[in-house]
Amino acid sequence: MAQEIERKFLVRGDFKAEAFQALRVTQGYLSSVPERVVRVRVKGDKGFLTVKGGVNASGLSRFEWEKEIPVEDARQLLQLCEPGVIDKTRYLVRNTDGNHIWEVDEFHGDNDGLTVAEVELTGEDDLFAKPEWLGEEVTGDPKYFNSMLAKHPFKHWK
Repeated sequence: MAQEIERKFLVRGDFKAEAFQALRVTQGYLSSVPERVVRVRVKGDKGFLTVKGGVNASGLSRFEWEKEIPVEDARQLLQLCEPGVIDKTRYLVRNTDGNHIWEVDEFHGDNDGLTVAEVELTGEDDLFAKPEWLGEEVTGDPKYFNSMLAKHPFKHWK
């Protein structure tokens, strides 16, 4: 069983000059209950179907299963999703430690103004360097889960 172990932070500085890739991502949810999330994603010219379990007690780990599917199938499945589609640009940034890649999501649409960085880890106690542009850690805070942002977008937080 695949485990996703990640830490998530708000972004408070300029990171774009360090990015080596940027892709537009559109995603929706066929199921978004806390115990399981079923996500459909179009990332660039590829489609994906992902199933995620609930987070563990530390908020760092959860089951994740993902398969690439034909992009046209993903676009059709997006039409069946719950209301609230996530639209974002994902930037990939190499960490200064050389061992990690940051996925920095700059949200658009109803979540415009929110930028979040995630780093995937091999273990919950994995050490990593924190770039200067990182802000507050929000790991495990459900309001920053993409599935929650689809239901309760950032524009309504203020």
